[in-house]
Amino acid sequence: MEIASSDIGALIIEGKTKQVYGLKGAQHAGHVYVLNKDRITAGDGVKSHVIEGKSILSTQTNCAIFEYLNAVGIRTHFVGRVAKSNADHQKSFVAKKCEMIPIEWVSRRVATGSYLKRHPHEGYRFAPLKLETFFKDDANHDPFWSEETLIGAELNIGGLLITAEHVQEMFTVSSLVFEVLERAWQTVNHSLIDMKIEFGVAEENGVRSIVVADVIDNDSWRLWPNGEKRLMLDKQVYRNMDNSAIDADALSLVKQNFTVVAERTQSLFSGLIPKPVAGTKYSPTVAVVVGSPSDKEYAYKIRDALRKKYGVPHVDVHVSSAHKGTRKTLDLAAQIQQWTSAKAVVAVAGMSNGLGPVLAANLPLPVISSPPTTELTTLNADIWSSLRIPSGMASATVVGADNAALFAAHIVANSDAFVWSTIRTAQAYNIVRLLHATL
Repeated sequence: MEIASSDIGALIIEGKTKQVYGLKGAQHAGHVYVLNKDRITAGDGVKSHVIEGKSILSTQTNCAIFEYLNAVGIRTHFVGRVAKSNADHQKSFVAKKCEMIPIEWVSRRVATGSYLKRHPHEGYRFAPLKLETFFKDDANHDPFWSEETLIGAELNIGGLLITAEHVQEMFTVSSLVFEVLERAWQTVNHSLIDMKIEFGVAEENGVRSIVVADVIDNDSWRLWPNGEKRLMLDKQVYRNMDNSAIDADALSLVKQNFTVVAERTQSLFSGLIPKPVAGTKYSPTVAVVVGSPSDKEYAYKIRDALRKKYGVPHVDVHVSSAHKGTRKTLDLAAQIQQWTSAKAVVAVAGMSNGLGPVLAANLPLPVISSPPTTELTTLNADIWSSLRIPSGMASATVVGADNAALFAAHIVANSDAFVWSTIRTAQAYNIVRLLHATL
């Protein structure tokens, strides 16, 4: 994103580690320019040092994380990186203008750190996550707020009264953000131990909504490679240092950890986001096989849902009738089987479904039969040929194109953190929608 120096307006707010500026011009309406500082702090700002270059590393980490959260469908304030036309742009990003909710939302997988002051059982693993909230108040050391305290405060943020439903929404999304990032880090054998995030209220087209905001960088979490505390790469290294003994070498060690995390974050999260398919020749992740061209629209619905909703870009669609073209169907099975990328096959066939069972009998892959109708009379007549199949083969039967796509996505998600995250995000926002539903 190109931002000229003349586009940057007045300072809106300044914190310990960043500055937020307005942006001028119609093209930047509703957006702000966030500039990170080289400062690192701990203990409510009592401990504070400058690490040259930390702002750039924090920006790299934050942008990679928010690009990933946006890609899997989580609602955030993040708009984009700033093109590196000057030194400041390397430590800045553009975000939606938000009124911040003055609460830190903490998700814990393992009991450690400050949690031990209240519950001294280090190493206890929380499943489900332990979710806590802290009111942002340095003078009083960010006191713990219970859910009831938060609801009872009746905070009015940017014209939005924070209700019990909004509180539950933020708990749901806090858990979602942690689980999505945890799943990604697990693919490189790093354990996300705990993390904090913040929310803001943003307005678009006259509608106020809650979004994940502020920054998520190496200040925000505990990250342990191989699950080992002694290998920690996060800000806790700085917290553990005796303030009187912090010298240039100590700060160099902290910067080294921030550098490693920035590099690994960029490599990991950019690598997980699916890239556009180049050309027409590629190995499929899911193959959709339709028994008749007349049912192609149903097959395309499955393909499009897999691609657009769940981030499975490599989806093939083929036409082959197990009854009328048995040889072609067996050859197609051999073509699918050659690709190690193939994770599932969806067979779209109604009436007497031979397609799903034939593919299931000749492929060592999960096969999903999906009759191309949801009309009850036709379905009652057709579905038994998908359900009652001979022994020695196994295929699932799923009614409806969207559900067939979701079932296939679940299979892919076992080995794909991005697809897993898109499914988890859809589930979480289903909960959020129901929280705010009215009759």
